[in-house]
Amino acid sequence: MSATTPLWIGTFPHAGIGTAAGLGEGVWRVDLDETTGALGEPRLVVETPAPTFVATHPGGRWLYAVGESDPGSVTAFAVDDDGGLTARATVASGGVAPCHLLVVDDTLYVANYVDGVLGVVPLTPDGAFTPEVVASGRPAQTFDHVGTGPQTDRQEGPHAHFVALTPDRRHVLVADLGTDELRRYARGDDGLLTPDGVAATLGPGTGPRHVVFAPDGSRLYVAGELDASVHVLLWDAPTATGTAVQQVPAVPQEESADGVRRSPSHVLLDGDRLLLGVRALGLQGPDVVSVFDVHADGSLAEPRTQPLGGPTPRHLEVVHGWTVVALQDAHALVVHDPHGAEVSRTGLRSPACVVPVAPR
Repeated sequence: MSATTPLWIGTFPHAGIGTAAGLGEGVWRVDLDETTGALGEPRLVVETPAPTFVATHPGGRWLYAVGESDPGSVTAFAVDDDGGLTARATVASGGVAPCHLLVVDDTLYVANYVDGVLGVVPLTPDGAFTPEVVASGRPAQTFDHVGTGPQTDRQEGPHAHFVALTPDRRHVLVADLGTDELRRYARGDDGLLTPDGVAATLGPGTGPRHVVFAPDGSRLYVAGELDASVHVLLWDAPTATGTAVQQVPAVPQEESADGVRRSPSHVLLDGDRLLLGVRALGLQGPDVVSVFDVHADGSLAEPRTQPLGGPTPRHLEVVHGWTVVALQDAHALVVHDPHGAEVSRTGLRSPACVVPVAPR
């Protein structure tokens, strides 16, 4: 019998972004066959409002889920011995529409999209929210921001979309889609210190969404949602700053000539490849995973695309060599092999993120 890896799947409300939360959506669990890439039958583990992003504690005993709403929330679920989830505490996210979570040591960082607030939620050593956070019902720290960008319909103010840890673990960065910045916060023993500036400023209208560091810490790759590009930054650890050295379109030039506006989503590194989910706005298609070879010097080759057979890749993850993609508006999870061929698909309402279940 083949081994399987279970996956947590967070979802949007059934009718999509911006619709009423709490009408049956929740966190699902589905098994991935490690040998064939086949997906098992998804099962709804717990109903919870708008869990569009989830994260696991390294110990495997806790799962955290945002409630992407106004006001936003974060819930800590205990992972039961049978794989079920039991809600232990829900607190405010510190802002509106939380969309990303990052667990680092004994801290949960929360990116709130609509107002750009970064929330800091301390955890106990075993992964629970601390008693002080539970008692107050809110993060221990919140950090807002100011600024705008040239695309007035999307950059009228700060929009925190992603939180990343720097390779030396001294700072966290916030990708701010609204201000074209990577905001920088120094880490201290008791939370974050006073914000200490901006690690990088991207070109006007970039709309930085998600980021990933090279394993050796020398490069930082930024998905520009609004300019449909990947930006390569040289990373200088002593100053905790990035300098842009390359910009590569999200899809090959011959494909972008069709006049369809593209919108990159999640970016990740898989060995010497960089993978990027690319959405076609207006559901005009084709939606794809773009694959960039990473050269020895960290620069990117031109992309090649792998069609997805459905709209709106919201998030993706590589698990045992298989690329699992959450297709929000296709209401499906799909699995590709390393060459881009689809090997499995299963229906699931409005999937938003894919996170492997942490071993216990």
